[in-house]
Amino acid sequence: MMSRNSKHKLKSFTLAEHFLEFKYCLMKVVVSFIIVTIIAFQFSWDIFHFLSKPLARLSEDYGNFHFIYTKLTEGFMTELKISFISSFFLCSPIFFYQLYKFLEPGLYKDEKKTIMPYIFFPPVLFLIGVLLVYFIVMPITWKFFISFQNISPKNGIPIILEAKVSEYIDLVVELFIGFGLAFQLPILLVMLTKLKIINYLQLKKFRRYAVVLIFILAAILTPPDVISQVILALPLVLLYEISIFLCKRIK
Repeated sequence: MMSRNSKHKLKSFTLAEHFLEFKYCLMKVVVSFIIVTIIAFQFSWDIFHFLSKPLARLSEDYGNFHFIYTKLTEGFMTELKISFISSFFLCSPIFFYQLYKFLEPGLYKDEKKTIMPYIFFPPVLFLIGVLLVYFIVMPITWKFFISFQNISPKNGIPIILEAKVSEYIDLVVELFIGFGLAFQLPILLVMLTKLKIINYLQLKKFRRYAVVLIFILAAILTPPDVISQVILALPLVLLYEISIFLCKRIK
């Protein structure tokens, strides 16, 4: 196997040397993940309280909320889950950087410029999706779900929210991952254009069907309320239009 530098000179590497380099990169990712997980575990409940702020802000209008857990191990397992998930998010840039460092010796200078967007933009777009969930989707969605409470019914038993910590974290993570992956749409379409599987003319012709599919995808990835579905669908439609523009530039 060969590695190419900027002077176009070829340097030979054995398979064992490539495997050794891959092992070093993988070890850095694993060690970083373990260290960040240990640190995140120390602040797991602080992270949980930060994630529950959109719900806590609604307590003034809908009464005080509190979380519960129904199994002896649920509190500890929730801490572990928060630590692993936090570490996964925080270490994702390290993973992409180590992937680039592994590929870099075999790339020309212009090829490095070509591959950089695929290393830099996925974490950025994922972060934008997460921020959209935290600051816009969660407050609106939680308000919708809380509206089903009936604290002082005229007849019958009160209906009061007592959310489980594990279920709350699972729901938040599902929203983060769903929005984060959905925001990778431009990266996917540009990559397919680079591979000459599609082109911008096909994307323009497929626009009306794409909008329908985007709203269907938004309905699947979001809780069952129209507002959060629209909040996800509209940015995706915008990203689709941006993807057409980028694919046209590639052409």
